[in-house]
Amino acid sequence: MSPTTMSRIGWGLSGFFALFMLGASVAPKLLGMPVAQETMAALGWPDAPIILIGGLELLCTVLFLIPQTSVLGAVLMMAILGGAMTTQLRAGSPLASHTLFGIYLGVIMWGGLWLRDPALRALFPVRRG
Repeated sequence: MSPTTMSRIGWGLSGFFALFMLGASVAPKLLGMPVAQETMAALGWPDAPIILIGGLELLCTVLFLIPQTSVLGAVLMMAILGGAMTTQLRAGSPLASHTLFGIYLGVIMWGGLWLRDPALRALFPVRRG
């Protein structure tokens, strides 16, 4: 696959990840939508700092989309996703659909970044044979 094709696919995956995060997680929290409070309460966090969590998710998403800070944004976002997975696990949520959802998002996020960043591909090469 050519570097241009890899970059385009990588940006597509990165854009998909960012749009999902902004629409499904950040917006409900920052806009004060009832679903954000209800979800957090159902997970055992009735007094969760929803605005703070949404702000951190927004910051990490923006950092991820900026090429110079993309790895930092990805690492910080994985910390947030890890906390979300731990919360789902503690709440007894279904494994495949809820608890592991952070892994699915992380694979899309890191896959997109790996495809669009030649330095990351050099650091973590795919070996054939």
